[in-house]
Amino acid sequence: MAVVVNAGAGAGYGEAWHASLAALFAAHGLDVDITLATDTNRLMEAARAALAAGAPAVVAGGGDGTVNAVASVVLDSGAVFGVLPMGTLNHFARDLGIPPQLDGAIAALAAGQVVRVDVGEVNDRIFLNNSSLGLYPDVVRDRQRQQRRLGRGKWTAFGWASLAALRRFPFLSLRITLGETGLARRTPFVFIGNNEYTMQGFNIGERSRIDGGALSVYVAQRPTRFGLLKLAVRALFGQLRQSREFHSFKAAEMVIETRHHRLRVATDGEVTVMAPPLRYRIRPAALPVIVPRRQED
Repeated sequence: MAVVVNAGAGAGYGEAWHASLAALFAAHGLDVDITLATDTNRLMEAARAALAAGAPAVVAGGGDGTVNAVASVVLDSGAVFGVLPMGTLNHFARDLGIPPQLDGAIAALAAGQVVRVDVGEVNDRIFLNNSSLGLYPDVVRDRQRQQRRLGRGKWTAFGWASLAALRRFPFLSLRITLGETGLARRTPFVFIGNNEYTMQGFNIGERSRIDGGALSVYVAQRPTRFGLLKLAVRALFGQLRQSREFHSFKAAEMVIETRHHRLRVATDGEVTVMAPPLRYRIRPAALPVIVPRRQED
């Protein structure tokens, strides 16, 4: 089993930490080859090297961006994918039921089972959680700029970037094509999930399954700034589907067109500039991944 860890996200990933991680795997009977990588390119290079050497399983250690990068290499390789949740939110690991603690996650890798989950794709770029257009990619870009240039922390920068985006209040004019049906929309954001996200109570942003074979699409329908605030409140109380300002539907594939020649697109929290049209599709059961073994009744 090859383990590729994002060691560029913080301090403390030295030789001692490497040895302690190897000891945790050994305690669960796993012989692993651990690579500490400092950026996305090195993560993907390490994953490719592991596959070329014949590794039957490749494990990604890091946040959702790291997990996405390594999964994109493992996908279609014949190897099995594993996750060590080491990021801030760990959406993919959480929705798979993988324990957030390292020891628990490693135990799941040792004694778990392999299931096949769906993968979302936009213009040949995959997403395991979600993709979005409009407001959110703008906020992420501004947050990253503030972190680099001003040295602000992630959440402080995110807060300032969100306020700036609401002041600009950008709208996208676009057309969503589903088969023979076309939907024209002017909206500040579009959210495309790999399977359906629950919007009830405090379970915002979770999925009960990642093998349902459909994208879930959520489009804000021309809200004002106050309307965006109302959407957030409705989300808190699980009432998004009752909102006239919010449209949701499912699709196996769709095309999004806009007059923009270039568009910022977020996939699992990472922003890429793409040339429309944006062709989205679901790839059912495309990724074999190790999850905790289900308890028998």
